[in-house]
Amino acid sequence: MNLYPLLRPLAFQLDPETAHNLTLATLRRLPSGVLEMLRPTIKDDPRQVMGLTFPNPVGLAAGLDKNGEALDAWSALGFGFVEVGTVTPRPQPGNPKPRLFRLPEAQAIINRMGFNNLGVDALLANVANSGFRGILGINIGKNFDTPIDKSADDYLVALTRVYNRASYVAINISSPNTKNLRALQGGQELDALLGALKAEQTRLSDRHGKYTPFAVKIAPDLEPEQIVEMAGLFRKHQVDAVIATNTTLGRAGVENLPHGSETGGLSGAPVKTASNKVLAALAGELAGEIPLIGVGGILSGQDARDKMAAGASLVQLYSGLIYKGPGLVAECAEALRG
Repeated sequence: MNLYPLLRPLAFQLDPETAHNLTLATLRRLPSGVLEMLRPTIKDDPRQVMGLTFPNPVGLAAGLDKNGEALDAWSALGFGFVEVGTVTPRPQPGNPKPRLFRLPEAQAIINRMGFNNLGVDALLANVANSGFRGILGINIGKNFDTPIDKSADDYLVALTRVYNRASYVAINISSPNTKNLRALQGGQELDALLGALKAEQTRLSDRHGKYTPFAVKIAPDLEPEQIVEMAGLFRKHQVDAVIATNTTLGRAGVENLPHGSETGGLSGAPVKTASNKVLAALAGELAGEIPLIGVGGILSGQDARDKMAAGASLVQLYSGLIYKGPGLVAECAEALRG
């Protein structure tokens, strides 16, 4: 039963951030049986990635549930894995409102949220209080007021805190909405950060008797030489996976639309081409040595297949859910079967 076409016009009458918060609050409270009525049956289609078994290759991308408030709901909706966050060591309010904008003519969203979240301890409490037992990714970032040259300290604190609760940890160095964050994608900065993270991962693995892989989330706004350099560093530091990609600063195709000139990261249909280009280029450089998770511009089963064709082992949804609803999970899962 697909109720979303009836619900979406009501949600779109609300301010986007209000609608987002209301949706999370509703998902927290709905019984799993009601949620399961919103989607078709999704058959198991296990994939082995990062040493983990994913029941199907369609995941929820970070950003939709920053504090891990609706974990049971995402599981009921059929996701093969869920990535929460981005979470920072300390709580922070994010950027001033308004900071979230719909561009329905382009099936797109612009956000400049700025890592608004309740902090890592609140997220871990939500995880502990949930009944979620699936594959959980926890996406971590730095606090906005931590100097860029001290960024590694924040990532190490967050990695240490979430290590034993996460199935994998995602390192967000590509959000355009935290000042200078993308500088961490540069050669020397990335080399130092990955070295520190890998050393801490080894220590934590010994301490807990559990290896928790980490993935690095990158931007779509990369030049070919940057992709080559980053691929070399991912190999050097034995990164467990790469998530390609985050939102774009580009405005191709939306520049003349209402809200098209708002600052922030653009997601949804317009980011697909740039995201797939980076994904394919990185896949070519890595030649299967490191798995890739494809995200950005998936609004149909064919879009999910395009990510796999470009080199992804798994895919993630976010903006597509806003425009297509939870039926998109089943559509993508079915498209990727076999």
